[in-house]
Parts: sequence; C-alpha cells; structure tokens
Amino acid sequence: MSPTVLRSGPYRFFFFASDRNEPAHVHAARERKTAKFWLSPVRVAYNYGFTPNELTRIQGLVQEYEAELLKAWHEYFKPGD
Repeated sequence: MSPTVLRSGPYRFFFFASDRNEPAHVHAARERKTAKFWLSPVRVAYNYGFTPNELTRIQGLVQEYEAELLKAWHEYFKPGD
C-alpha cells in the first residue's frame, strides 16, 4: 500500500507501508520518474529520472509542505501499530 499524502501539479507524494522502519521521508513521482526525500531536514535520498531543475522544484515543494508531510507520516506510522 502506498498512501498518497499530497498532490501538487503533476507530482504525487506518497510513502510505502513498508517504510515504517526508516526515518521519515516521502517519495515523489511523475510518470515513470521517482525520487525520495528525507524529511527534517529535507534532502534528496535518490532520484531516478528527474532533471536537476525539476528535482529542485520538487524539493522546494517538499520543503513548503514539510510540516504536513511529517504529520501524515506520524499519523500513518503511529507507535504501537
């Protein structure tokens, strides 16, 4: 399962249920391109297919919505679940 936590323009931001044991992060995708961003602080974990300019734009969105993304992460991965 990969719940979508944000959509902005052509980008879908999500995480995987199996991500529970990793630090907070979000995946971003558009078409067949994908990237992973660690949250707090926001930084790129990996990028498959996005141009440097597009990756910078996406990182800006992750920074803009960092609080909401962290909230969604912690609500989904509640301790004890």
